[in-house]
Amino acid sequence: MRGGVDSSLDGIEAIFLDLDGTIYLGGDLIEGAVQFLDRLEDRGIRRFFLSNNSSKSVTQYLTKLQSLGIPSTEDDVLLSTHDLLTWLKNEGVKETYLVGTEGMREMLEDVGINTNSGSPQYVVLGYDTEITYEKLSTASVHLHKGVPMVSSHPDVVCPSPEGGLPDTGAYMDLFEATTGVRPVHICGKPNAGMILHKVEELGLRPEQCAMVGDRLYTDIEMADRAGVHGILVLSGEATTADLEKSSLRPSLVVDSVASLL
Repeated sequence: MRGGVDSSLDGIEAIFLDLDGTIYLGGDLIEGAVQFLDRLEDRGIRRFFLSNNSSKSVTQYLTKLQSLGIPSTEDDVLLSTHDLLTWLKNEGVKETYLVGTEGMREMLEDVGINTNSGSPQYVVLGYDTEITYEKLSTASVHLHKGVPMVSSHPDVVCPSPEGGLPDTGAYMDLFEATTGVRPVHICGKPNAGMILHKVEELGLRPEQCAMVGDRLYTDIEMADRAGVHGILVLSGEATTADLEKSSLRPSLVVDSVASLL
């Protein structure tokens, strides 16, 4: 992991911010998050929201951010679903069976991907907060028949004020237990491509950018792969005990985004 960054963020031109556990927990803002975003604007640091949470569409994310007093545009939001769509396009996939929310279904259907195919090329697994037994059983039958699976992201836990909730990684374990199948590809963080295309678009070098998030195995791992500064916040999933056990070394560790700038 790159060193040379402190809480002042001197030298940083663009910052990528995880949402769940970093900017908010459930429906509540992390204390000091809005003030931190205001300080970024005052400093002229570009900010982007980056989430592995594939349960919502971009439109739904914008609605949530705006309801929390955070003005945002479509260009500000980068989701694991975007990474998934790019992968499906590159693989020529048009027929899928989706285990995902209506918001995720909307994003796939909008680009011409059938999400309820009787003969899918792939079972697509997202963070389905609207999960039903029918979805689980139908997907399992497809997997038993040899249809491969692709997942939007690897997160096992979604942080909430009441404690961790089962995320896509937990669903992967469920399908492995019942069918023996794991995804042939997992999109989203920690794939470096989630942010490097935006870094290049901005005309910046990786060392001029930072990734801020609450997960070591996605946020900080991606920062490491992409060559950007990784800033771990302890306001979500990761704990100091997790950090001590991990081989990953963030550039900076803070209690929350309120400690930055």
